[in-house]
Amino acid sequence: MTIRLEKMIPLPMLEQDTSGSEVWEAESLLLNQGESYVAEAPSGRGKTSLLSVIYGIRTDYQGAVLMDDRDLTSFTTKEWSRIRKTKLSFIFQGLELFNDLTALENIQLKNRITLFHSDERILEMAQLLGVDPFLKRKAGILSFGQQQRVAIIRSLCQPFNFLLADECFSHMDLENSLTAYNLIREECEVRNAGIILTSLNKTELPNAHKRLKL
Repeated sequence: MTIRLEKMIPLPMLEQDTSGSEVWEAESLLLNQGESYVAEAPSGRGKTSLLSVIYGIRTDYQGAVLMDDRDLTSFTTKEWSRIRKTKLSFIFQGLELFNDLTALENIQLKNRITLFHSDERILEMAQLLGVDPFLKRKAGILSFGQQQRVAIIRSLCQPFNFLLADECFSHMDLENSLTAYNLIREECEVRNAGIILTSLNKTELPNAHKRLKL
């Protein structure tokens, strides 16, 4: 799968100085399945907007975005539903967890729809990320860093060609960030999926991705 931006820029970004941006100033930007990209920039440079446009939840932009050479604006609501179940997974900056459900219930909500991972694999991922002791606690009482790790596991419980991750390591220390990133890379390599990651600051993650200057 490919995602191509053709002179695409969110309308709010038209009021800002975008000179030097490899995304907003590009005539054409091609994002390929199987490759990893990281967009690093301060707040207000459009990181969340970029992912939201690709995911189809923002349409206030100029230019065009194409998925496998088809313009996103041509997809029906039913097609978008299928795409979000099988082609794109999103780790939202706000995480979108249900606070009154346990961490495990939040993960299982998606996995019961997709039947993608076994219970054993979910527990294995939770142990790897150090959240297995908290799986039966309500998500709302977990720290934000713990919630981020739960949201990461949930995002991996579906098939996808691209994983969109919006500042998903912002409340983790370096060790936990590296562990979570390596899990994401491992899961993406198994399904030959691409990663589009945003970050507020220059990351210290393994240099196995292409940097996109916003």
